[in-house]
Amino acid sequence: MKIKTYVNQIRAAAAYIKKRAPGFRPDAGLVLGSGLAKAVPPLQKAQTIPYAEIPGFPRTTVPGHEGKLILGRAGGKSVAVMQGRFHYYEGHAMESIALPVRTLEYLGLKTLIVTAAVGSMRAEIRPGHFTVVSDHINMMGRNPLRAFHEEEFGTMFSDMSDAYDERLRKAMLAICRRRRVAAREGVYVAVGGPSYETAAEIRAFRTLGGDVVGMSVVPEVIPARQMGVAVAALVWTSNMAAGLPGSIQNHGDVLALGAKVSDDLRAVLSDLIPHL
Repeated sequence: MKIKTYVNQIRAAAAYIKKRAPGFRPDAGLVLGSGLAKAVPPLQKAQTIPYAEIPGFPRTTVPGHEGKLILGRAGGKSVAVMQGRFHYYEGHAMESIALPVRTLEYLGLKTLIVTAAVGSMRAEIRPGHFTVVSDHINMMGRNPLRAFHEEEFGTMFSDMSDAYDERLRKAMLAICRRRRVAAREGVYVAVGGPSYETAAEIRAFRTLGGDVVGMSVVPEVIPARQMGVAVAALVWTSNMAAGLPGSIQNHGDVLALGAKVSDDLRAVLSDLIPHL
């Protein structure tokens, strides 16, 4: 795909959303990951647009990802919720994964909150626990900015030294403590998937400084930061990674536990939105 075609796709998607929701400008965007369809915070004047109706949007193919864009208001903010995301392992190009985030920025997005299911590489981070991402290590082998640079996106050589907003990280940790939800900060390692990691890979990632591992987040965070959007990521532990006691590698179990943690995540997100 040529860059001009890509930019036109973003503009067409933004124009369609504007037509469906005149005057809507998202203060915040939420990306809900695997098993978290029910974590949508209570929204006023909510409007749902299936991804299939938005020009240029990819299609979700993974169970647990609804494939809907929900627009509404919460905590005095205009909020756009991506109920389901796209993954590199589905065969989507990196630029296609970035397209929804870029579309929301074209609509006025200021802050992006990303969620996801992860495997824990640390004994103290147990299934059901949350991790506030402090930084990431990209082991996916691709970067969503590669070969798709446009000046209106921002600089090609984006500074990622402050990828995850410190103020938002502190706010999320404080909210989790207040709600007695187990949470700590950690480094997210992004892999391509869809196979789960080997025990040797997990040992290597731990040596590099990783705390949790997953197959998403980074392809959304990088373009958001390139465009000047503040980012925070709150991920939940679905399983212990390979080689650790209690390791379970099954997507069905991920979805089942996700349904249980959705209530806690919805509460945390609802409390966080006024801070955005």
